[in-house]
Amino acid sequence: MTNIDDILNKEHLDYEDIVMLLSIEDKNDMQKVFDKALSVKANAIGRFVYLRGLIELSNICRKNCLYCGIRRDNYKAIRYTLFHDEVMESVRLTEKFGFGSIVIQSGELLGDTFIETLESYIKEIHQKYPELLITLSCGEQTPEVYKRWFDAGAHRYLLRIESSDEELYYSIHPKDENHSFKARMQALTDLRNTGYQVGTGVMIGLPNQTIEHLAKDLIFFRDFDVDMIGMGPFIEHSETPLYEKRNLLWSLEKRFNVSLLMIAILRIMMPTINIAASTALESLDNQGRRKAILAGANVVMPNVTPLYKKKNYKLYENKPGIHLNPWESLKSIHDSIENCGEHICYHNPGIPKHFRDRTNSI
Repeated sequence: MTNIDDILNKEHLDYEDIVMLLSIEDKNDMQKVFDKALSVKANAIGRFVYLRGLIELSNICRKNCLYCGIRRDNYKAIRYTLFHDEVMESVRLTEKFGFGSIVIQSGELLGDTFIETLESYIKEIHQKYPELLITLSCGEQTPEVYKRWFDAGAHRYLLRIESSDEELYYSIHPKDENHSFKARMQALTDLRNTGYQVGTGVMIGLPNQTIEHLAKDLIFFRDFDVDMIGMGPFIEHSETPLYEKRNLLWSLEKRFNVSLLMIAILRIMMPTINIAASTALESLDNQGRRKAILAGANVVMPNVTPLYKKKNYKLYENKPGIHLNPWESLKSIHDSIENCGEHICYHNPGIPKHFRDRTNSI
């Protein structure tokens, strides 16, 4: 059997190497992978952590994904859309706290009202706070809409594919006109062609998902040449169809450990991209984001959504931090990563070196 150290010393990881690393269960061997990833990060981009203020604009969604707590047919979800003053107050807090960028996340909506409203927010934010970079995570749209938002001042777009395997994708989505694997993949290409810093990601520990699926996900990220990644453990929600398959899930410990391995291996494979330490990790371990940073992640997203609204943006059970106001969210994150050798970069948008190199940007 190939030695873990031999794999980690390779310049290029192939599929078999990735499968072997993802299959590690020994704690000491896991730590070797995490230490290697941290070393790669330090050498490639430095031990810096960038903050993004997360604004959860609306939990109204046209999609009916089988795993998601804000799916269209979850009639127990308490729906909301932030008002203009709430959005701008969240942006103001982001700037006040010294974050370098904001993320506007929403359930997936179409139509002129949503498109125009978001466009107006982007323009206003860009005008009032030109130093803040704007990331969007608002689902599949047409190339024309992506262009409108880009021209208005958005810079990044995160569109998680959830799985790069078509069969597995349709095991967690209805197979209908609103849920198309090909459309999802095409949207990533459309975003790239528009000029965005493009992000995607997957869930880890889905029913019927294998280590081999995840290895192929990592290869997909490398082959597509992504700029940023947001991925984390799958955590079930009781008001979804997928909850019925919870007996097929990996243990919480395995989902957590494999999530950290996914982050670490991807950092080794793609040294200069941005990798987020997901909030979901702290649903399984109260030091989850800190451990992700020490495994190669370099982005954290404190939630600046108004406290009385964000408790209803519930994609999964036991979402951490829903009782914390924006200042408490920031303090919690700051406290969790201080004194571990990382430097939190305030007033810095954290444009990934990978994007600059790919586009020859200054």
